[in-house]
Amino acid sequence: MTVLLVFLGVIITLNIAGFAITQIRGTKELDQVKPYGDLVEVDGKKMHIYKMGEGDKTIVLMPGLGIALPSADFGPLMRAMKDDYKVVAVEYFGIGFSDVSDQPRTNENYIKELREALKKSGLNPPYVLMPHSASGIYAEYYATQYQEEVEAIIMLDTTSSAELESVKIPKFVYSLGKIQQATGFSRLVANLIPEFKLIENGYTEKEQADYKVFTYFGNNNTVIDQAVRFGDNIEEVKNLKFPETVPVLKLIAADTLKMMGKKTKDDGMGYQTKHLNRLGQNASYKIIEGSHMIYQKQSELIKQYTDEFLSDL
Repeated sequence: MTVLLVFLGVIITLNIAGFAITQIRGTKELDQVKPYGDLVEVDGKKMHIYKMGEGDKTIVLMPGLGIALPSADFGPLMRAMKDDYKVVAVEYFGIGFSDVSDQPRTNENYIKELREALKKSGLNPPYVLMPHSASGIYAEYYATQYQEEVEAIIMLDTTSSAELESVKIPKFVYSLGKIQQATGFSRLVANLIPEFKLIENGYTEKEQADYKVFTYFGNNNTVIDQAVRFGDNIEEVKNLKFPETVPVLKLIAADTLKMMGKKTKDDGMGYQTKHLNRLGQNASYKIIEGSHMIYQKQSELIKQYTDEFLSDL
C-alpha cells in the first residue's frame, strides 16, 4: 500500500507540474508564432486565410480533420501551385491561427464561414476546391448548395460520401485528449512521433517547428465538435444529389487502397468506386503512391495532375 501511494503521489505531482509548465510555456510559444496570412472577421471571430500566387484560377485548400496548422502543412503544395494559380489555405475555426467557435460544426456552418472568409479576402468565385480527407464532405456540400461557385473539385484522398463511417466515437473519448493536452502528455507524444514534413519534400524549418508547437495545443471544443458531428455530416451529404455539372478529380493514395483492401478483401477500389459512381460521369481518378497525407510528399505530381485536369475543362 505504501509503494502504491508513493507511486500515485509521483504521478499526481508530475501531472500537476506538467499542467503548470504547459500553461506557462504554451502562451509564450503560441504568441511567438505569427499568422502567415490574413485574419478576416467571420461571424464576429477571426479566421486565418493564407494566399500565394496571382493566377486566374483560385484553388482553395481545405484541410482534413486533426490538422493543427494547415498553413504550414500545405506549404510545399502551395509553393508548387503558386506560379500558375492563386492558391489559398483555409484554417477553419478551432485550428491554426483561427479563433475557436461555439457554433455547431455542421456542413452548413462550415460552408457559410468559408464563403464569407474567401469573399472578405477579396477572392471571388468560382473556385477550384481542393479538399483533403474529411473536407471532401464539406466540398461536396458546397457544390450541392452553390454549384455556380464551384468550377471543379480536386479531392486529395477524401472521405467517401457514398457510405457512412462504421464507428462513432463518443464525445468523452475526444475530451480525454484535452486532459492529456493540459498535462503536457500531448507534447511528449508529439516529440516521439517521427517528422514527416521533411526538408527534402519542400518544407521549411520554420514550418516544421511551427506545426509542432500547434500540435501541443490543437485539442479544443470546436475540433471535438467537428469530430463528433462528422458522421451526421456524411449522412447529410449522402442524401443530397451531387450536381452533374461539377467535374471532379479524385487523387487516391496507394496506401489507402491497401488499407481498404485488407478490410474488404479486394483491391481496395470498392470503397472508391462507390464514391466515384455517386459523384457522376464527370468524376475521374488517379492513384498516387504514398500515404493518406499525399500532399506532404507528392506536391509536384499533384500540380501536374491539376494542370492536366483543369486544362481539359
